[in-house]
Amino acid sequence: MNNPNLEIQHEFEQAMQAREKGNEGQARVCARRAAGIAIRDYLDRKGIRPPSRSAHDLLNLIKEQSPLPPDLKLVADHLTLRVTEEFKLPIEADLIKEARSLCDWLLKN
Repeated sequence: MNNPNLEIQHEFEQAMQAREKGNEGQARVCARRAAGIAIRDYLDRKGIRPPSRSAHDLLNLIKEQSPLPPDLKLVADHLTLRVTEEFKLPIEADLIKEARSLCDWLLKN
C-alpha cells in the first residue's frame, strides 16, 4: 500500500473494529498510526524528509514545528498522552475522532 489515503482509512477501520471489541488500547494505537501516516505524507509534500517512522515522534514534531491550528495541536497532544496504570487515558477524549480531524487537515494542507 503506498496510497496514504487508503492506509489511513485502513487504520481507522481497524481502530473501529478494536473499539467494537472493547479494545480501546488497540483503537488508540490504530488512530495514532493513522495520524503518523498523514504526518509523513504532509511532510513529504512539503519537501521535508520525515525524521522518524514513529507516529509518536512525528506527532511531537508536528505539534512543535508546524502551522497546525491550536485545536489540532491539542489533538496531537492527546495522541501522545501516556495512559495510566489502568491503561486509561488521563482525559476524556475520543482519539479516533480526534485523529480523523487531524488527518483530514493534514491531507488538505
